[in-house]
Amino acid sequence: MTYKSIVLNLNIDGMVAPVIKLGVELARRFDAVLIGFSAGDVPPPIVMEGGTTFEDESMTRQLQNIERRIEDIRAEFGGLAGTAVETEWRGAVGNPTRLLINVACAADLIVTASPESFFSGNVHRSPDLGNLIIQSGRPVFVAAADQKSIRLNKVIVGWKNTREARRAVVDAMPFLRLAQEVRIITINEKATDAIWNSLNDVVAFLSRHGVQAKVEIFPEKSDGGTIVDVADAMDADLIISGGYGHSRLREWIFGGATRSLLENDRLNRVMSH
Repeated sequence: MTYKSIVLNLNIDGMVAPVIKLGVELARRFDAVLIGFSAGDVPPPIVMEGGTTFEDESMTRQLQNIERRIEDIRAEFGGLAGTAVETEWRGAVGNPTRLLINVACAADLIVTASPESFFSGNVHRSPDLGNLIIQSGRPVFVAAADQKSIRLNKVIVGWKNTREARRAVVDAMPFLRLAQEVRIITINEKATDAIWNSLNDVVAFLSRHGVQAKVEIFPEKSDGGTIVDVADAMDADLIISGGYGHSRLREWIFGGATRSLLENDRLNRVMSH
C-alpha cells in the first residue's frame, strides 16, 4: 500500500505556505497527486425579533471576500507546488467540513494544519477535525504548528486493541515503512496477557510488511494526557493513533486520548476512525 493521492486542506484564515510545503514534500515522497482544497462559508442569518442580523448586502460582501481568498490560496498553492508534483485544485464556497469529507473519496490521505483552537474554531472557516476523522473514511494527517517538512526518524503507534487502532496501523503503513524506528506503546495500569498478546500480534503483522517495531507498556493510568507526554518524552516525529474509540461527546466531557492529541500542536499526528 502507498499513498497515490493526497488531499491538502488549506484553511482560508492564516498562513498556508508551511502546510503547502509539507504537502508537496509528502506528495514527492510517495509519488502522489496533491489535491489542494480550500472552502469557507458565510454564517447563516440569525433571525431575531424584527428581522435578521445580516443584511443581504453584508452577506454578499462576505461571500465575495471568501471567493477572493480561495482564489488567492489557489494561486499560492500553484506557485509553491510548481512542477515539483502533479497537482489538482478543489475550491468552493460552502461548509468546509462537509465539502472536505466529500472530496475525501478522491484521496488516500488527508493532510491539514493544526487549528489555532481546535475546540473553539469557526466551523464556517475551517473543517471540524473531529467530524472529519469520524466521517471521512480516510486517515487524517494533522501537522504540527508551522510544519514545513517532516522527519520520520521515530514513529510511535499509540496501541489499544480496538477497531480504530487496527485501522490506523493499516492506514499509516506508508509512514511506518519509511520510519527508521517504530515503537508500539500501550498505556495501562495492568499488563495483562491479553495486552501482551495483542502487542505481539501487531509486531508480527508489521514484520510481515517489512516494518520492524519494538513494544513498550507504560504502567500508568490511561488518560488523555499520557500518550502526548510519552510522545514528547520520546521526541517522536509522528504519532499514529485511532481516533474516537469512545464517543466524541464522552471525550468532550471527560477528556481522552483523541482530544489530547488534537489539542497538542507540537506533534504530527495520523489518526483514523
